[in-house]
Amino acid sequence: MQRSTADRTLLAWAFVPYVVISIVHVVALSLQSDIASPTKLWLMPLLAVPVLLSIRQRPMIAIVLLLAAIALSWLGDGAGALFPGGPELPLMLMFFGLAHIAYIVLFTRALAVRRMPWWALVYAVWWILMLIVLGPHTGALFFAVAAYGLVLGGTAAFSTRCHPLVVWGGIFFLISDTVLAFRLFTPDAMPHWTSPLVMLTYTLGQGLIVAGALTSLRARRSA
Repeated sequence: MQRSTADRTLLAWAFVPYVVISIVHVVALSLQSDIASPTKLWLMPLLAVPVLLSIRQRPMIAIVLLLAAIALSWLGDGAGALFPGGPELPLMLMFFGLAHIAYIVLFTRALAVRRMPWWALVYAVWWILMLIVLGPHTGALFFAVAAYGLVLGGTAAFSTRCHPLVVWGGIFFLISDTVLAFRLFTPDAMPHWTSPLVMLTYTLGQGLIVAGALTSLRARRSA
């Protein structure tokens, strides 16, 4: 019992660096500080710390998928900095699209505890509305954006089968990318404060998904 409590405490503390750097990054964006870009690249590596500390959790496929989603998200976050000669937006869509696929597999194969509720259909409605509203502004990227929206909505929809923290993580991730999509394709209509809003909801979404996944795996192990 004492060991279990100590493990939970250690896991909780393992999230602290991620929470701190998330706050620093969002504040830096709000102030248009030069440290916004480098702190962004620290987000996903720090989020991987609690996952690595849970490496003994089973099933191992869950840990592998979590790490894959985090690594792919890091590549998406740093698409411009890591691939300076490449097309930033298509690379972002590709890496984050793969991250969402990893999350969907994780939710369906390792974390599902219930059937998908009827209200998850709202994510299908969201996808259709996004295509109607933003489609005319996406140009040659229409099909790429549509495909990305499908896996993004899929992540949110399949998260409804999991721990409540994962459900909320899927919601915040969806909000983040929805705001980002409007910033990318209708920039004149979006005020500056929506930039830190994108990262606030993104860091919340990613953190809640990982926290919920590890909580669920730990509970199954205890049971």
